[in-house]
Amino acid sequence: MTNRITCSIFLFAWVLAACSPLATPASVPIVPTNTIVPAPSTATLMAEVINSIARPFPQHVAYAKESILPNQRTQVQLDDDVRTFYDYWKTTYLLEAGTSTDEYPLYRVAFANAAPGNDTTVSEGQGFGMVIVPLMAGYDANAQILFDGLWKFARAHPSEVDPRLMDWNVPDTESGNDSAFDGDADMAFGLLLADAQWGSLGSINYKAEAETLIGGILESTIGPDSHMPMLGDWTEANGEDYSQYTPRSSDFMLVNFRAYGKATNDPVWGDVVAQNQAVMTAIQTNYSNQTGLIPDFIVMSGADHTPAPSLADFLEGPDDGHYYYNAGRVPWRVGSDAVLNDNATSRSIVEKISRWVETAANGDPANIRAGYDLEGNPLPDSDYFTTFFVAPMGVAAMNDPA
Repeated sequence: MTNRITCSIFLFAWVLAACSPLATPASVPIVPTNTIVPAPSTATLMAEVINSIARPFPQHVAYAKESILPNQRTQVQLDDDVRTFYDYWKTTYLLEAGTSTDEYPLYRVAFANAAPGNDTTVSEGQGFGMVIVPLMAGYDANAQILFDGLWKFARAHPSEVDPRLMDWNVPDTESGNDSAFDGDADMAFGLLLADAQWGSLGSINYKAEAETLIGGILESTIGPDSHMPMLGDWTEANGEDYSQYTPRSSDFMLVNFRAYGKATNDPVWGDVVAQNQAVMTAIQTNYSNQTGLIPDFIVMSGADHTPAPSLADFLEGPDDGHYYYNAGRVPWRVGSDAVLNDNATSRSIVEKISRWVETAANGDPANIRAGYDLEGNPLPDSDYFTTFFVAPMGVAAMNDPA
């Protein structure tokens, strides 16, 4: 949980600081995937990094019209906030993990900042790292080396179901050597960011690797009929308990899906976005009309596959049908789609949540609780402050000039 919170908070901070949102991948020649490229020395890698950064941090790109930023801190202060938190995250969670078979240094994102959790890496954290690091190139001179090491670590730990995807937990656990959707989805997005930042003519063809990973995500973890994210490659499309109609709301990664569509020219990703938005809109209409809150897990049942919050203990615990530690990312993931892609549906979804939480917290973010039911009642034992639930609300609020 600690790694999930810390990595998420960094990405929330990046959005709030108006740094490097999605850039269209650079158009570069593709090196065939079967071409063997000798591993360059560290000195050579450093020379490549210095000479080939296309979009150095910080970028101050234009967000959608009427998007807002915090006005109590200057742009310089916002940029410095990101640098400071990046340094903390990198020092605390980004760990060396030996070398690959071709003698590249490997890196992994630790699940926690102390034992025993820091001995574990989950694909979710690895994906966060692969989004964070290319965005910080230009500030971090080692960004490309770190990114390559993160990706090579992921490749050294494939899922036994679809080896294009990553094993969700390293080292392996009793639950199996299979994938979790969001980790792979962020890794694919990170590879597209790397292609846009450094091009794909170096030792790793980022664009080709992204296309391979996106293909695995589509074939093994997107519902063939629902076009909804499945929980992982272990999920059967028409399974009895978990299926293509039982999504996790934190997997509604709209910015990523739009990027896949641009990279592959596959219209299916536009439909994935539309289906995700339709499910969230239905939940808000039928179950959280006053709050806009989305539950951690959703079950789409009946002949029409009508979305509803899952029951308690559906997969992770008693709060599976509540706004909790999965759904807490929705205001960030969906809010980012609104500010980066100027999408009216995404804006409408997060504005409902933002306006409710402003009232519920009496205008003070310090009053935001750690989880709610869909009617807006704080969950039992939620009377504590965590930026995991606060920072995403900042991204949602960027969409509301009022």
